[in-house]
Amino acid sequence: MENPVPAPSPWWTPHVHADRRPFLMGRNRIQAAFRGFFATQDFVEVDTATLQTSPGNEAHLHAFATEAIGLGGSRTPLYLHTSPEFACKKLLAAGETRISCFAHVYRNRERGPLHHPEFTMLEWYRAGESYKTLMQDCAALLALSAETTGTRSLTYRGRETNPFQEPERLSVAEAFSRFAGIDLLASIDRSGATDRDHLAAALRQAGMRVADDDTWSDLFSRVIVERIEPHLGLGRATILDEYPVAEAALARPTARDPRVAERFELYACGVELANAFGELTDAAEQRRRFEAEMTEKMRVYGESYPVDEDFLAALALMPEASGIALGFDRLVMLATGASRIDQVIWAPVPETDA
Repeated sequence: MENPVPAPSPWWTPHVHADRRPFLMGRNRIQAAFRGFFATQDFVEVDTATLQTSPGNEAHLHAFATEAIGLGGSRTPLYLHTSPEFACKKLLAAGETRISCFAHVYRNRERGPLHHPEFTMLEWYRAGESYKTLMQDCAALLALSAETTGTRSLTYRGRETNPFQEPERLSVAEAFSRFAGIDLLASIDRSGATDRDHLAAALRQAGMRVADDDTWSDLFSRVIVERIEPHLGLGRATILDEYPVAEAALARPTARDPRVAERFELYACGVELANAFGELTDAAEQRRRFEAEMTEKMRVYGESYPVDEDFLAALALMPEASGIALGFDRLVMLATGASRIDQVIWAPVPETDA
């Protein structure tokens, strides 16, 4: 009988902590430097509640559910938020103009080298400012993370990014053409509606797998993951810009082309670091998009989440704004040379059986 493989030592054992401590101290230095960056630009740091009536309304995000028990025994469903976004936008509606937030957020069904069920999201919002300003913020924060840890490059699994070089700005349509040979916009009409069969034919022509039950969104995501992401953020960071409106539930359409939205994602070393929007403030359109997302969630997973009616009401008061969510732990990994996200989290969540 073979001897069983011993379980890895817990994170709190002294020798494991000693190995992790340099990463954790780098995390602390980066966090302090980022707070200084925002303070010098007159941002107000806010602290939002973790418990929310809605955890978010994106089809493929999964929340942790709980409930509030009232003094009389009433039970109200609540969720751990997947992002502080709704609360931050309510603060913009309340009158704040520049806010930043380091928030612990929670996502179920996620675990791996780049995923943890509880992690830190850095979000910041600029009222009355273009989402292109967020691109400048991203470039500055990449450089600051490297300066703070004393490195000249961000690294992950043999890939490197120069954090001091200006990021490449690439539209999603350009990326589809360059890396997959697909004309993405040909599958989207001027209203933003998508043509699943047209995109499926393009994938087959490119030699990619297509299943009978694949939606347009499934096909879009397959191209992003298999053909595009491995090429992003190599040598210098990439800003992947102008996502289709169908893939930007919280962003407004661009003035140039109604088929695409003011949404970009930041990549370094092939790793997605941040997701940014020119914020949608049309409550009726936002409701329509949320309902479509929850219909898809019910179709795929057999569950859905409620819409935060307070959030939709706040949109009537919310000014034009841009906002961004950055996976803080992931950036710390790249700046410190860590290979797994749990190496840069002070007290990781215990693993459960597969």
